[in-house]
Amino acid sequence: MAVKELLLLGNPQLYEVSTPVLREELEDIPEIVADLHDTLLDFRHRTGAGRAIAAPQIGVKKRLIYMHIDDNPTVFINPLLDMKSPEMMEVWDDCLCFPDLLVRVKRHKSCRILYLDEQWKEQKIWLAGDLSELLQHEFDHLEGILAVSRAIDAQSFALRGQLENR
Repeated sequence: MAVKELLLLGNPQLYEVSTPVLREELEDIPEIVADLHDTLLDFRHRTGAGRAIAAPQIGVKKRLIYMHIDDNPTVFINPLLDMKSPEMMEVWDDCLCFPDLLVRVKRHKSCRILYLDEQWKEQKIWLAGDLSELLQHEFDHLEGILAVSRAIDAQSFALRGQLENR
């Protein structure tokens, strides 16, 4: 459909909680997903990064995540993270909304995500490692939480070039 403008760090809309997708809104989902797809792939083309995007990042306040890894796109409608492992991992988190900034955060090593697919069928998958971290990050966007709010401490920020040169 179209490459949409990404909301950037500091935009108050990024801190708003998204509303659930209603069944009667299902016909609107393909257009939103196409916009998420185009925006993510444009970002990836320009920066070499980007595996997933949440609808609030383009100003759509709906509980919708689009993940595109290895030419295998997945749409998560009204996702719910549960069964989070007690084991945590530290990662340098990045975000389409602040592409030059990295933030060190703690995430669960594994979790389960329950969601509806594009046919409104219930799905669930177990995630571990970097996919667990990725979906926790995107889920946070639905809750109006940014990685900068989850920073481990005041020294947990770096510009992308700083870490790449170490």
